Amino acid sequence: MHITSPAFKQNARHALADANLQRALSNARTGFVEKRARAVAALPEFEALREEGRDLKNHVLAHLDFYLDTYAKAVEANGGTVHWCETADDARRAVVEICRAVGARTVTKGKSMIGEELGINEHLETAGIAPIETDLGEYIIQLRKEPPSHIIAPAIHLNREDWIEAFREKHTALPADRAFAERKTLIDEARSVLRSRFLAADVGITGANMLIAETGSSVIVTNEGNGDLTQTLPKVHIVLASVEKVVPTLEDACTILRLLARSATGQDFSTYTTFSTGPRRAGDLDGPGEYHVILLDNGRTSMIGTEFQEMLRCIRCAACMNHCPVYGAVGGHAYGWVYPGPMGSVLTPSLIGVDKAGHLPNASTFCGRCESVCPMKIPLPKMMRHWREREFERHLSPSAARFGLGAWAWFAKRPWAYRLAARLGAGVLGIAGRKRGRLGALPLAGGWTDGRDMPTPEGETFQARYARLKKQGLV
Repeated sequence: MHITSPAFKQNARHALADANLQRALSNARTGFVEKRARAVAALPEFEALREEGRDLKNHVLAHLDFYLDTYAKAVEANGGTVHWCETADDARRAVVEICRAVGARTVTKGKSMIGEELGINEHLETAGIAPIETDLGEYIIQLRKEPPSHIIAPAIHLNREDWIEAFREKHTALPADRAFAERKTLIDEARSVLRSRFLAADVGITGANMLIAETGSSVIVTNEGNGDLTQTLPKVHIVLASVEKVVPTLEDACTILRLLARSATGQDFSTYTTFSTGPRRAGDLDGPGEYHVILLDNGRTSMIGTEFQEMLRCIRCAACMNHCPVYGAVGGHAYGWVYPGPMGSVLTPSLIGVDKAGHLPNASTFCGRCESVCPMKIPLPKMMRHWREREFERHLSPSAARFGLGAWAWFAKRPWAYRLAARLGAGVLGIAGRKRGRLGALPLAGGWTDGRDMPTPEGETFQARYARLKKQGLV
C-alpha cells in the first residue's frame, strides 16, 4: 500500500471538502457508538473483563518468546507449517512460494489488515496470481482499486450509489438494466459472482484475530461466513498473523472474544467465530490439504520494552476510531497507510517511522475518548504524546511550532514574565476585538482562526482572578 502519511494535512483538507465522503461518514458516525454503548451496558462485568484482557496481554508480551514457541510446536504437531518472517519482504516471499508450490493461479482472501500491511494483493498479481477479496467491503474496494478506510468496515467511506456504480462497471456479464432496489440486492449479486471464485481457488488466505498457543489454532471473527469458505474449500490455507496475536489458552481466547465483538460492532458475539487447527485429517469431509501460518514481526518486537509496548495489546476492534472526532471528520484514507485513527497514530510511526508518520500523533484533540472505550485499556493519548516528543527531539516538527514551544517554555519558567505577558496579551486582544466581541484573525494563529473566531478576552487573567478569590477566601 502506497504511503501518503506525510501528506496528512493535504489529505485531511481534501477529505473535509469531499461532500460524498462526508455524507458517508455522517451515515456511519453514530451506529458503532450507540451499539457499543448498549452492548456494554448489558454486561455488568465488562470493566472487569477489560482489566482481565489487559493483564492477559501484558502477561503474553512479557513471555512472548515462550508462547510463540509453544504455538509453533502445536501447529507442527497438527500437521501445519509455521513460517517465521522478520520483515514484510520475508512474508511476501513465503506466500508466493507456497502458492507456486501448488501451481496456484487464483487465491481467495478474507479480510486481513496484515494482508494490507504486506500489500499482498499487489505482490500476488505481480507474480501472476489473481487474488480475489471475499469480504463484501474488501471486495467493493478491490473493484474500485482503493485501500480500506477502516479496520473492520473497510468500505465505510462509500455510499450505496458508489457500490452500484462499481457493480455495473465490473459485473459486465449481468444484465445492464438490472435494478438495485435494496441493499440485499447488492449482497446477492456479490454472492453470486464470488461463489464460483470460491470453488475455483487453489489457495485461501485469511488473517487471524488470535493464535492459541495451547492448541495451535487460528481464530477468525466475521459476520459473513466468507472466511469459512476461504479457508475450507481450497487445497491450501495460509494464515497471515503478527506475532502479538498469540494467547495462551482457549479460555483466554474466549475472554478476548467477549470484549472484541461488543467493542467493535456492539454484538455479544460475531455471527461466525471460527477456530482452525491444521490441515484436513483422515476422515474429515472438507478442509485444506495444507495449513501454513505466516508469523510476521515487521517491527513489533522492537516495540517491546519501550514506551509503545502497550500498543501491542490492540485487538483491532476499531472502537478508538469509531469514537474519535478527528477520524469521524476526515475518514481513514487521510491517515495515509494501513492503520487509521488513534491506534494508527501510535502504531504507524512504530512501523514506518515517525519521519513519515509524524503528523498522525498530532492529529488528536486528546479528548481521551479512545482510551476510555479501548477494551484493552491502551493509553493511546499518552503514547501519542511520546511520539510528539520523539518528533520534537529529532527536529522533525515544523520550525514555527518549535519556535512557539520554545517561547512558551521561556515564559513558563519565569512566572513573573508569564503573568505580565498574559495581562498585556489579554489587554491588547480585548481592545482589538472590542467592537465585534470576537477576533477573526490572530498573528501566528492563522491555523486556528482560519476555521473559527476567537472570543475577545474580557476582564482579568485566570491567575489574577484566582489570586483575588483566594485572598478573599472563596477558593
